[in-house]
Amino acid sequence: MISKKFADRLVILRGNLTQQEVAKSIGISLSTYSLYESGKAIPSDEKKKRIADYFHTTVQEIFFD
Repeated sequence: MISKKFADRLVILRGNLTQQEVAKSIGISLSTYSLYESGKAIPSDEKKKRIADYFHTTVQEIFFD
């Protein structure tokens, strides 16, 4: 597991949305997004930015605080 901390933040931010809804909105596959939420993969910088924009927050708040 790479980072449980950012993975937990993604789950919280997603709230009642499905992983599929978030993945589709940011332009990645469900399986890729699932790996991020499980802490088994870290998104590229570009994908970090898309995730942060989608959730109306910053990359720093999700991945580094």
